[in-house]
Amino acid sequence: MKTKELHELSVEELNAKLKELSEGLFNLRFRHAIGQLENPASLKTCKKDIAKIKTILRERELNEKA
Repeated sequence: MKTKELHELSVEELNAKLKELSEGLFNLRFRHAIGQLENPASLKTCKKDIAKIKTILRERELNEKA
């Protein structure tokens, strides 16, 4: 997911996307543990997307306080 696209989303949409990605990461880890994961790189991509969303949420939180 592109960072520019994430910046255009509202806080509620970002939180919903974060929840969705967190659940997806759980499923990916589970499939990886039992050996059914076809693309191990998807774990890394999912983690990076979660980090991007958390960073944007934190930036917005800090901008509100300032």
